[in-house]
Amino acid sequence: MDNRNYNIYFHTHTISGIIICALLYVMFFAGSFSFFKDDISAWQKNESITAQRGVTERDFNHVLDSLAANHTLKGRDIEFSMQRHGMGAYVSMSASHDSTVKAKVKKKPEEQKKRRGRGRRGGNDDSAFFTYNFGQQREVDYQAGYDMGEFLYRLHFLAQLNVVPIYVGAPFGYLLAGIVSFLFLFALITGLMLHWDKIVSNFFTFRPWAKWKTVWTDLHTGLGVIQFPFQFIFAVTGIVLIANTFLMTPYATYLYKGDSEKLYKALEYSDSSEFEYTYKRLAETFDLNAYLAGVEQRIKGGEISRVSIKNYQDDNMHVIVLSKPLADASFAGSGKTIYRVRDRKVLSETLPAEHASYIDNVKALIYHLHFGDFGGRPLRVMYFVLGAMGCVVIISGILIWLVARDKNSVPKHKRVFNFWTANVFMAACMSMLPVTAFTMIVLLFLKDPGQADIYHWYFYSWLVLGVYFIVRKDLAITNRQTTLLSAATCFLLPLLDGIVRDNWFWNTYARRAYDILFIDLLFLTLAVISVVVWVKVRKAQAAQEVETTVQEKKEKARIRDVEVPTPTHN
Repeated sequence: MDNRNYNIYFHTHTISGIIICALLYVMFFAGSFSFFKDDISAWQKNESITAQRGVTERDFNHVLDSLAANHTLKGRDIEFSMQRHGMGAYVSMSASHDSTVKAKVKKKPEEQKKRRGRGRRGGNDDSAFFTYNFGQQREVDYQAGYDMGEFLYRLHFLAQLNVVPIYVGAPFGYLLAGIVSFLFLFALITGLMLHWDKIVSNFFTFRPWAKWKTVWTDLHTGLGVIQFPFQFIFAVTGIVLIANTFLMTPYATYLYKGDSEKLYKALEYSDSSEFEYTYKRLAETFDLNAYLAGVEQRIKGGEISRVSIKNYQDDNMHVIVLSKPLADASFAGSGKTIYRVRDRKVLSETLPAEHASYIDNVKALIYHLHFGDFGGRPLRVMYFVLGAMGCVVIISGILIWLVARDKNSVPKHKRVFNFWTANVFMAACMSMLPVTAFTMIVLLFLKDPGQADIYHWYFYSWLVLGVYFIVRKDLAITNRQTTLLSAATCFLLPLLDGIVRDNWFWNTYARRAYDILFIDLLFLTLAVISVVVWVKVRKAQAAQEVETTVQEKKEKARIRDVEVPTPTHN
């Protein structure tokens, strides 16, 4: 490779990487834990999903009865969107198609209408949206049911930044995450081109006993090569999933004349089935549980993902069941059953394991590769390890960038700027693990913690710890103390879980609460790794200090010998 191309790749890789490194670290760190979103949620609520699976009955009739106690359900569309673990559902209820029901709905204050959003009821149309737990048979609104798993999942695409009042085709957090994904893909490609000529030799080169810049360079290059396919997959799928809002805008504007709903129906993200409301009452009662049990028996190798009831209690009431294949049965596919209630007739039915359109295959490829949900827990553990390695690549890149520019030939004001940039980035990034473990420990002692509690404890502790390390102005102290804090908090988490809630390893294993057991073991493993890293760092820094002291003594002795000439005898 000639020098011109090398310099182009080097500088573009460095600049694009350093611009996004802090945000990219947050996305990788939170995304790695998001692979265990359901496990973290079960751990926080002390309600094992694995122990409930196969034991808890999903009673849809009970949900309808609960809604009927507070609402007139006649003429409404009701939808159940099953959560990934299957033990809960997002329930939404539209306004009634019956004008006589609409006339009875009391208008609500304007400010309450404005407050309506995800997880809240209200508004002049008397609609509803909430989360339902089949095990506890109770509904929970979004804010009250918010947990650490949801927090980390949304943090990995910067959803918390959507409160910033900037909207350019998408909420600010999603827009920023999309831009970071684009720059990340650019940094990956330029990094590959940069090391292309020596990719084999650099991959097998690791010098742990050399100076720190060499260690970080070998680590960055070696792990970067190992991780390239994984990171490339996440960059591409992340762009599609995060940036789809503003990527779809031109297509909706020019191909669908601004009708975005029509576009999403064409992409099979929303159901296009519509049925006329007849104002005739359904002659017989309908058992939704019994009907869904029959559907589950027919879709061998699949599971129900969504249930839509159209025109509830009307003579033209229909039930639409959407299903998807299990990962071990088929990688892609979709099923759909349309059932007319009045004459108990199945109008159409496709089975998920037997039907896979082009759109199904594309969506399955993107979703499965990004979420790692097609290989069970072992695959998610592998994804977690690769994600953690990505965090190491980012940290090593920051340190390489700083050391390469900390030279006497660089003007002092530039060296000061470079140090403070690295100092802020390292303080923010290295604080995330102890802050995450600390927040989860705090949640053990809070009664029914919600979204506000998680936000306060996580972001304020992150701010305090980050400012502390920034003020210390010593990267060695930042590395050493954050590693020590990580070891302490990660070890305390399973210990306190056993003391406070009696969730000792043998107890959770005995009652088949494998998800809670896994989280405790995960943090215990992270504590052990942190201790090993802390010991290695201490030994390396001590050896470096000794070597520096020896070199300084030798230099002083050399200067003294030069300044004091050896006396001569006449």
